[in-house]
Amino acid sequence: MTFPTERDDTLPRRAALAKARQSRRPSRLGRPAGATDEPDYLVTQNAGFPALLKQTWQQATDAPDLAAAVDTLLTLAGHVPADIQLRALPVEDETALKVLVGRSWRDDVGRSRRDDVRTTDRADGSATAFLGEIGLDKSGRLVVRVPSKGPLSGEADLVDGVLRVPWSAEDLADYQAGLALAADRWHESVADCRQWLMAVGADGRRDLLEDLTEAAIRTAPFILYAGERQYTNFRDQNTLTGKTLRPGHPDCALSSLAAVPLELWSDSDVLLVVCLTLLVRSAGYARIEEANGTQLTLDHVALLFERTRTAYNAASGALPPVPAPASHGVAALGELAEALAGRRRELMGSVQLYREIYGPLMHKIERVAGPAKDDAEQLEAELCARVRARLPVTGETLAELAADLEASPGWLAEPHGEFGTGLESLVYETVRAATVVFDADFAMSRGMRSLPALIAALRSEEFPKIAGWEIPHFFCCVLPSQDSRRLFGGSAAHLADTAWAISSRMQYNSWHFLVGNLPKVPEIAARDHFVPPVIPDIAYYSDQHHNGHVAARVRFTVRSPQAVQVLGRKFNGFMDLRLLRCEGLPFDEQDLLAADRASAFIAKATSLAATLVAGGAHIEVTSFDSQWHWDKIAA
Repeated sequence: MTFPTERDDTLPRRAALAKARQSRRPSRLGRPAGATDEPDYLVTQNAGFPALLKQTWQQATDAPDLAAAVDTLLTLAGHVPADIQLRALPVEDETALKVLVGRSWRDDVGRSRRDDVRTTDRADGSATAFLGEIGLDKSGRLVVRVPSKGPLSGEADLVDGVLRVPWSAEDLADYQAGLALAADRWHESVADCRQWLMAVGADGRRDLLEDLTEAAIRTAPFILYAGERQYTNFRDQNTLTGKTLRPGHPDCALSSLAAVPLELWSDSDVLLVVCLTLLVRSAGYARIEEANGTQLTLDHVALLFERTRTAYNAASGALPPVPAPASHGVAALGELAEALAGRRRELMGSVQLYREIYGPLMHKIERVAGPAKDDAEQLEAELCARVRARLPVTGETLAELAADLEASPGWLAEPHGEFGTGLESLVYETVRAATVVFDADFAMSRGMRSLPALIAALRSEEFPKIAGWEIPHFFCCVLPSQDSRRLFGGSAAHLADTAWAISSRMQYNSWHFLVGNLPKVPEIAARDHFVPPVIPDIAYYSDQHHNGHVAARVRFTVRSPQAVQVLGRKFNGFMDLRLLRCEGLPFDEQDLLAADRASAFIAKATSLAATLVAGGAHIEVTSFDSQWHWDKIAA
């Protein structure tokens, strides 16, 4: 087939090349691509992560006391839970913060004796024995100058200046005692990890490094710490294989260890390999993102596992509870990781797991959803009413609509309304209804343009051919709300361009996930892809790092990925339904539960369409290209 955004092979070569060089931006259709001297839409300077850091630092310097200033820095001015940042601190900073303001992620949190950052003497008259500093680095971490360190300006990449923090002799004594205990814990855990790695053997360590390298390639961006060292697959900061470093690159911390004797591994590298292995064994590669922005220590892994164990046990019903580990040692945590993985598989069919995402730190937290309440039921009822009014389906719930559709799916392959197929009409009408019902600024759903091409390739096992398909082989229907033009200066053209930019990115996501479901032939293994998502998520303040998110003002979202069955093969993450708000209140769990049902309805329709195609029907999605978004939104 020839897609609206692809080169038209029916044209003469020169004409086809000229068409390929045209802009796909809706407001610039038919004009040469890349012909402007500057971007059509400039992103304001008060957008994105650097702006949030400046805002946070200003609020911290304006805070009435040290405790309030530290809370501002830990939460990035209320944008993330303080717990994440507390777990990002190396042992020296962690100990200092507990002494200075009584803040710690551990259970034995004390209270602060200090309430004024603007004096150099203690409020009780104690003299200053050491003048320390607290700052904010450009990764978003709170940093502390302790007695063993020089000024932060020479140690960290600071957002701005520092808060001067006086230490008394008593503070120094408390810090010294606390640091000794924390250092002992650190060294004991490192020794345990080294012993475990030694027992694994050289071949076992090589296998671990290969698996973790694959995890870094197939996982969304993460930033982790072990002591003072940062490990990340994110952008130009890469120290692990990812978008910047190829597999085997000497700058990759994992690849560089492959031929190095264990005795020469740094303590940080030892913790990296063992802690990541434990996380992966508990839930696959995605669990790594639940440690995003924190220290890799056995204690932190134990905390994450304990929270997960508690949540799983509460949702397990008659199943025996997962027991607590005997210790925080590697062996005990390894057994717990296996138990959590098993329990997670058992729960997947009976409860709704989802993740909360905190955009500024890209940190994810797995949750077990509670039951759908009146809010979710009301959202679903309104959505069903709107869909019934526009599509030939009946039922009071989305499950009933799907059952009715399954009873007579033939119309999905026939023209319906303004669309060439009923499948396109169903996607459009469901997304359209979701935009209104969920009070979203945008709603969208993505998928594959040609089910016949996919089915033909699967039948002949042409997996390299599928790996070679490009982004235009996929679609995403993006619909803004009726008043979302206000978000873009009242410009219909800017709104249409933004919708198309979102659509293009979602097409990329489909491209990125599809082959993760296929056998790992060399062409699949070599092609860039992520492990397909299987559970929904709610995101807060996503307009931070991703340039497209900043430009499109993607602040609060719900995403519900769904599997689609094609020729008996399950394709995880084949499609999704996304809701987006650029301002106002975030979505909540009840929104997610209702959205997940709507997404499942579209996925069911797509699976039914694939079955029709397998039986000889012809269903191709020709709508939802750049011209369609211009006509639907701007015109």
